[in-house]
Parts: sequence; structure tokens; C-alpha cells
Amino acid sequence: MSTPWQTRRASRRPLAARAVPPREPVDPARLGRRVVRRRARGMDAAAVAAALEDARFFARQDSRHEDLADYQRGPAELAEWERIDQLLAAAAPGTVYDPDTDDIVRAELAAEATAAAEREAAVRHAQRIEARADELQALRELGTLEQAEPREGDEAVRDELTRRAGSYVQADVDGWLARALAAHRGHYADPAAREAAAGLLPQPVLAHAALLSALARLVPHAAPAQLAFAARLATAEPEATTDLAALLTRAAGPADSTGSPA
Repeated sequence: MSTPWQTRRASRRPLAARAVPPREPVDPARLGRRVVRRRARGMDAAAVAAALEDARFFARQDSRHEDLADYQRGPAELAEWERIDQLLAAAAPGTVYDPDTDDIVRAELAAEATAAAEREAAVRHAQRIEARADELQALRELGTLEQAEPREGDEAVRDELTRRAGSYVQADVDGWLARALAAHRGHYADPAAREAAAGLLPQPVLAHAALLSALARLVPHAAPAQLAFAARLATAEPEATTDLAALLTRAAGPADSTGSPA
């Protein structure tokens, strides 16, 4: 019986184009603040006060134009001149503005550096997923996917392969993950990884793995072909399959540390 989850190799859809990491959008307000800080460097309180008056004049002029009603840079520049004016007013006489010692500026730069590092980490993570997806795709085409050991992050790789296939779930990849999860292969040897998989894999894959695990305890020498029905059950009725797996597990009795019946 064929299902929407199953695809044939001969009719595989072409891979979708890879998503290009989005560039950081231009922030007019931040740009305006940076311009003010460069201009204000080395200014004393009198010079900043004069620049503030100019900024207020231009703000009044801009307010008369409807096309500038949503313009963010002008108000940001005015607000920054006002902040620097207050900063120097509270400082010792003769103090000049230095953005390098401005606590607000330093905090903003630190936050921007953190955000940039996070974006870079996200790009590297996406690149690792794409590279692993390429690897698994090649193994599929060679017919050796089943021999591969699952790694940490392969749940996200599954999602990438599904995206490339136009959102059609790949039955061979899901079956591979379910069998690996049931047999505790690869990184699923770690109980923490198996627990995490419950929140990373879709219910049919988890149900398939649970049923395979229960059947392995009841009929440990069953050939893989004899258990092919498990995938069909999990795809059609994942909740019922999970209930069946729990019933069979209870019937098999407690397992020892290897997962075999005690």
C-alpha cells in the first residue's frame, strides 16, 4: 500500500534551491546614532548644544513633510544629540565627548557583537545540516543509507531533506531513523539523545521506532522484511501504533540493560 509518505527513487523530485542566509537589515535609527557619535567625538558641551539646536531645527522642518512621517533616522539623531547633551551637562567642565568611553555605546557594541556571533553560528549550523543532507542523499542514491550511523543533528537533516523534496516526507529516511532509534544505534546509544528525539521527530517515526523496539523483544530473530508492516501502521495510525507498542512492551516484561527481556 502506497502512502503520501512514500516516494519512489525513479520519481524523486528535484532538490529545492538552498536558502541563502538573510543579510542583516539596515537599521536607519542605528545608522543615525552612529553618525551623531562620529560627529560628536571631541566636542565639548557648548559644541554639542549648538549641534542639538541644529538637529531640532531640522526635525521641525521634517515634521512639515508627510513623506518623512515614518523616517526613523532623523528622530534617532535628535534623540542621540539630546542624550549626549545631557551626558556632558552632568560631566565635569571641559569634558569632551568620546564614544569609546560612553557606557551606552559600549553596551550597544557588545550586544551587536553577540548578535553577529549568533548569526554566524546559525549560518555555520545551517551549512553543517546542508553538508550532512548532501551526504545522506548520496548514500540514498548508492542504496547504502541503512549502513550509515545516525549522528547528532540528523533530525534537522531529515527536515532539510523533506524541504528539498517539496515537503514530501521521505519514507526511506524516516524508516532509517526509526530503525536506528529502536536499535539504539549511533548517537541514539545515548539515552539523552533518545529522549531528545521525542521532541525532534514526528509522531509516525517515533511510533515506528517504539513498535520495532517492542517487536524486537518479542521476536528478536525476525527478518527486517517481516517487520515492514510496522512502518505502514505507524504512518496510517501513529497513536494506535504507539498504544500497541506499549501493550507489547508490557507483555514482553521488563528488559535488562541491553534491552532484551529479563
